Amino acid sequence: MASCFRGPLPGRHSLPLLLLLLRVSVAQQRGVATSLLSSYFGTKSRYEEVNQHLLQDPLSLGLPEPGYLLPSAACAPLQLRALIRHGTRFPTEKQIRKLGQLHRLLRSQERPCAAAQPFAHWDMWYQPDMDGKLAPKGRLDMEQLAQRLAARFPGLFSPQRRFAFASSSKHRCVESSAAFRKGLQLALHRQPPARDIENEETEINDKLMRFFDHCEKFVTCVEENATAMYEVDAFKQGPEMKRVLEKIAATLCVPVRDLNADLVQVAFFTCSFELAIKNVNSPWCLLFNEEDAKVLEYLNDLKQYWKRGYGYDINSRSSCILFQDIFKHFDKAIAESKSSMPISSPVILQFGHAETLQPLLALMGFFKDEEPLTANNYKKQMHRKFRSGRIVPYASNLIFVLYHCDQAKTPEEEYQVQILLNEKLLPFPHSEETVSLYIDLKNYYKDILQNCHFSEECELSKTNNTSTDEL
Repeated sequence: MASCFRGPLPGRHSLPLLLLLLRVSVAQQRGVATSLLSSYFGTKSRYEEVNQHLLQDPLSLGLPEPGYLLPSAACAPLQLRALIRHGTRFPTEKQIRKLGQLHRLLRSQERPCAAAQPFAHWDMWYQPDMDGKLAPKGRLDMEQLAQRLAARFPGLFSPQRRFAFASSSKHRCVESSAAFRKGLQLALHRQPPARDIENEETEINDKLMRFFDHCEKFVTCVEENATAMYEVDAFKQGPEMKRVLEKIAATLCVPVRDLNADLVQVAFFTCSFELAIKNVNSPWCLLFNEEDAKVLEYLNDLKQYWKRGYGYDINSRSSCILFQDIFKHFDKAIAESKSSMPISSPVILQFGHAETLQPLLALMGFFKDEEPLTANNYKKQMHRKFRSGRIVPYASNLIFVLYHCDQAKTPEEEYQVQILLNEKLLPFPHSEETVSLYIDLKNYYKDILQNCHFSEECELSKTNNTSTDEL
């Protein structure tokens, strides 16, 4: 494999706990544990964590935000582009096998201690063939998101409009598109003319939805490079994870040598899967307190940061092909609008992954901290912007809305843009405002739009020794 790093790697800084007494009922403990842990599940977070009002009413649009949306009397949405992460999924085969390993370890104890018994007797219902497939809850995520978007943008989501659907080739994304179409059918079924949206075609487009797979530099220098995740590996061996590991080992009455960071993390994720998929408070949640959860969230965020975020330039630069496609369609819609022609693609809905959204957000400069996330600055990053669970939970969505404002005072003000992340307005990095003139947005991202060429960005250096700075 090509060497992608030069010079020395960054440096790293190199108590068993008493068994918790059960002072409240198991049911009470589980409820408290889940409520304390659920905001720390990272990319395994349910969508309701970023929109708490949906727990009471899944079709609620929530409280109105200032500046949202642009005044309909002056501005009308011309085109909407939605990038949507698939809904809640089952664990991957790799995660299920790790959980099986941990479960067998606990079951193999001749006399499991009292605290370990709930886990030894827990029903291991996950099967390897579930392997990341869309869960029933994931279908519901998509159906309900479709209905909310139709309610937010009734002018665009109408039976008379054309909807363009595209998806990653992964089964969970294709199924998410189908579930979204079903929800859209439900939202529009009372409006004439009758239309069979559920059976409309979804284009498979991995070039845009899985751009990272087609970027040789990313695949070689990050995806398949064992040293690229150095900070993640260092944190697994660091004092924060050591404390969590020792605590879990003491609680389960197993030798510390039989556990590792990956097994502890899969136990934590099982708590999240049980909550997201089945809406139950799993016994696995009892293993962790809020401080443990913060450490395990940081471990997950480190991986996202170095593999999909700001860690290496190629992570985000590989997404410029998608970013440019968004603006290409906006330009086309504006040209059609100026020519008084119908907008050929008023609604574009694309279904991908956290790995689709996160690099794009980094490319645009969102959620960037002053200092990189590293293995040795956990405490310093307690209030970081880069928290993957708040950015890309299941069913996360990044929505670009182009408006035509026919009462604009100047030609520059005629076309304006808003961006929503998870159905909330996202302030633009260049202005901190929640609306931008389209021309200003193009100027701000001029370098990416004009000088980021996917084939050149993703080409491996012929010398095969790309430095970390170049990444």
